[in-house]
Amino acid sequence: MAYKILTSSCTACGACEPECPNDAIKEKNGMFAIKADLCTECIGHYDDPQCIAQCPSDGTIVVDKSVPRYQA
Repeated sequence: MAYKILTSSCTACGACEPECPNDAIKEKNGMFAIKADLCTECIGHYDDPQCIAQCPSDGTIVVDKSVPRYQA
């Protein structure tokens, strides 16, 4: 599953964007979003998703259940 950023609770701080090893996080119109087709949940790079680890707002980055789980 890819992750998604809940825009309703995102502070647009940008802490997540440089941490993504796949460049899946992009800013658009002052808000950040995760491109599901690029998100690998950091599998093969880190033990934990770095976007969640760096986000200062708990619960802002969540699993996107509408996207199939990433297969390494």
